[in-house]
Amino acid sequence: MNDYRQSKKLLGFTLIEVMLAMAVFSIAGIALLSATTNNTRNIGYLEDKMFANWVAANQLVATNLVENWPPKNNLKGDVELAGRTWFWQQKVIKTPDKDMRAIVMEIRLKKGDELPISSLTTYVSKVEK
Repeated sequence: MNDYRQSKKLLGFTLIEVMLAMAVFSIAGIALLSATTNNTRNIGYLEDKMFANWVAANQLVATNLVENWPPKNNLKGDVELAGRTWFWQQKVIKTPDKDMRAIVMEIRLKKGDELPISSLTTYVSKVEK
């Protein structure tokens, strides 16, 4: 009979063991939730970055089609893509070669944003006619 009582005591978890297990699982759950939140935020940023790069590439192609020399500096505008309005600004930079210019296209989501989401650079040269 004494063996039966001792074995019955060993069958269940103590309150401390249960609380420790709950603490471990709650910490793991919080870490998983944090990782999921960061992943979701990063996916949104990467989507914005991808669309901004497309807008910048399209604007640089349009700039290459213009035959004015030198290209105009600080042109600004907006374009609609993927149901959103993207604001672009063209900056023309002189190079050591007088017949070549660097063109930087900066893309922003809001007109007053300090930092662009995307910035692409290309070079254009003067075409002799």
